[in-house]
Amino acid sequence: MSHDSYVEDLLVRILKTPSPTGHTKDIISLLAEEAAKLGYQPTLTKKGGLLIQIPGADNQNRRFLTAHVDTLGGMVKEILENGRLRVHRIGGYTWNTVEGEYCQVLTESGQVLTGTIILHNTSVHVNREVGDIKRTDENMEIVLDAPVNTQQEALAFGVQVGDFVAWDPRVAITDTGYIKSRHLDDKASVAILFGVLRELQSSKYKLPYGLDIFISNNEEIGYGGNANIADEIIEYLAVDMGAIGDGLATDEHSVSICALDGSGPYHEGLRRHLVALAKANGLHYAVDIYPYYSSDASAALRAGADVRHGLIGPGVANSHAYERTHRDALKHTMALILAYIQSPLVS
Repeated sequence: MSHDSYVEDLLVRILKTPSPTGHTKDIISLLAEEAAKLGYQPTLTKKGGLLIQIPGADNQNRRFLTAHVDTLGGMVKEILENGRLRVHRIGGYTWNTVEGEYCQVLTESGQVLTGTIILHNTSVHVNREVGDIKRTDENMEIVLDAPVNTQQEALAFGVQVGDFVAWDPRVAITDTGYIKSRHLDDKASVAILFGVLRELQSSKYKLPYGLDIFISNNEEIGYGGNANIADEIIEYLAVDMGAIGDGLATDEHSVSICALDGSGPYHEGLRRHLVALAKANGLHYAVDIYPYYSSDASAALRAGADVRHGLIGPGVANSHAYERTHRDALKHTMALILAYIQSPLVS
């Protein structure tokens, strides 16, 4: 299997594995097994993340790469008298981006109940104001695909307050190379890092510095990769999606290099080093500023990590909604990472 096919196949597998923030044990186990198949010895952290350490020629000066596998999701907040569910959102998204979406309620017993998130009284045949009503926590409801019409009937099916809700990703890869799905943020980057791990099994790659690869599981709530940073870490590179929109240069075929986000500027020397590597390797890249964004790298700095930090990732359209990228963006991001981990440290 080619490296490109490996990344896409793994991406589809993990996109179809529910992992809203707080419910990531299953997907971390999947990735731990995958890392072991590739010949690595992953470590599970106390917070539930996955750490893979790879030796280099110099292990006193190391690099840290991270991507996050947790996604937007929800949690059952209330079971209504009619058996429908009110949901608390996990992560930053608006209700209109999931309205009408199929979902799974992940019960404590392990039973998975399917349903749909809809506006209360959503039929236009009985409610002429449907188009004008603001979607809020108080009027968005999950209708279960079960004969449930009362609170007691929902409870009898095993639903409880605190059950996690996962949105259906609806994964599709087109003949033209586009990858459409929820949660490409940031499962696309996780698949890319595993592509890097697979590529490193080839003897042609000699790392000048030790490398830690960390799959974090709390990024969507702000603190996924701010721990497990060894004292030997000099450079910290978050691999997360590059947002696409008005006034931005990144597109679905590019690797995005972030200069500044809502947390402030990224390390100038590391950013310029990444740009130089992208140019030298003929990669399709763009440098952008994201004022409404932050990453695990910025979380690490807020927690006091003394590192040079950077942020790159594949360009992804429609962030925190039904997202889309292209396999070109995966290729260029992976190529930049491989060039980076073989390059000198930034002075």
